Amino acid sequence: MLQGSIRKMPAQVIKGQVEYSLKLGDELVPLNALIGQKVALEFSGAIECIHCGKSTKKSFSQGFCYRCFTKLAACDSCIMSPEKCHYHLGTCREPQWAEKYCMQSHYVYLSNSSSLKVGITRGDQLPTRWIDQGATQGRAIFSVSNRRLSGLVETLFKEVVADKTNWRTMLKGRAPEMDLEQEQERLIGLVYEGLDSLQNEFGLQAIIDLSDQNETHTFTYPVIEYPTKVVSINAEKTPLVEGTLLGIKGQYWMLDTGVINIRKYTGYNAKFIV
Repeated sequence: MLQGSIRKMPAQVIKGQVEYSLKLGDELVPLNALIGQKVALEFSGAIECIHCGKSTKKSFSQGFCYRCFTKLAACDSCIMSPEKCHYHLGTCREPQWAEKYCMQSHYVYLSNSSSLKVGITRGDQLPTRWIDQGATQGRAIFSVSNRRLSGLVETLFKEVVADKTNWRTMLKGRAPEMDLEQEQERLIGLVYEGLDSLQNEFGLQAIIDLSDQNETHTFTYPVIEYPTKVVSINAEKTPLVEGTLLGIKGQYWMLDTGVINIRKYTGYNAKFIV
């Protein structure tokens, strides 16, 4: 039995297979070997801010206290809407933080989780981003110079393809395989004028087409049985979450008693019982 503050599940890909661990405080528990076994998470009711460490009655933006939520750049609205980044206007909450995380190269990508979608992520966050979304395929299509520009490119694609994962559909099974290279070519053709306009504004090297130098990555998740009906478990209403672990995909545990989004409870104190 281990006890600590929950963090997002770390994952790595070994020969296409996603390997998960549960992170409680400083402890890591390998999870793939526990698929098919009974497990439990017992939530104590205590929550701590993942930034300042202070106790909080409610978690904001997956792990922050209200004070940090209102002050940190990592919690600003432009994190969810990168095209709204205002660093260039001189109004960023934390310019030094932005220089490290936002004013760096980003990828615009296509992935296949519940269906085809477009997304963006920092240059060092692939394939982590795809795994967190439960994608079975992923392909980077552009490299861009900063987060705001990635959001502007993504906005063009959002007119012709989804930018959200349907998590319930994602948890019901493996998405049918798609030809992401073909989809990339098709979608670029639909937004070519907008891309050309952005390159004229920001420079040719600000948006680099990866068509000829990239590949589609595929992932297999540790699942022995997918739910036919997705029933979400709320740990605040059911502090003892237990059942047979049937699989892990994205940041979700699939139990025979329901599914739970582990990342949602970042900062929550819990005991892990096998």
